[in-house]
Amino acid sequence: MRKKILIIDDDRAISQLAAIRLRAAGYEVDAAFDGPSGLEKASEQRPDAILLDIRMPDMDGFEVNACLKEGAGTATCPVVFLSANAQCTARRRALEVGGMAFIAKPYEMADVIAVIERVCASKPPAPVPHGAPR
Repeated sequence: MRKKILIIDDDRAISQLAAIRLRAAGYEVDAAFDGPSGLEKASEQRPDAILLDIRMPDMDGFEVNACLKEGAGTATCPVVFLSANAQCTARRRALEVGGMAFIAKPYEMADVIAVIERVCASKPPAPVPHGAPR
């Protein structure tokens, strides 16, 4: 079964390029271009991992992450933060708020794929609803 990755990034070109490369690596990928639509897609799709940009208009990545952590279906979804802000404070904050990793832009897709593989491998399987076939 292919792992699902959700990209939440307001830069459409970066999102589309990342999606192409992740699909080529065997992942199922969707993208959202702002925080609110990203939260909606995350809630509906329950991805195996989320690539989340920090700097976005209206709702930044830290706000999106806080909402994800409060959601019943998204609280345990691993988040990998992406940002052109590679300062130590942004990196530290991303990890303090529960991010599994921080990747500075511009990035090498091989590095992103390696992080996604590690994050997806460490994610516990979703619980099976009572009475559902295993």
